[in-house]
Amino acid sequence: MIEQQKIIAPERVACEVCFKEIPLSEATSVKATDYIVYYCGLECYDQWKKQKDQKESPASADKD
Repeated sequence: MIEQQKIIAPERVACEVCFKEIPLSEATSVKATDYIVYYCGLECYDQWKKQKDQKESPASADKD
């Protein structure tokens, strides 16, 4: 009798922007201040980066 190997599904994470679930091995990650965020691709990373920069811009303008 041939033993069947147990198929293990890859660990999945959700994209920070579109929430699409992707295998951890395929995800692009960026270390944030206290945690790691994952993206399904460069388009979502660029979108997240633009949103983050827009949120930080008004705060830095108030300090001047």
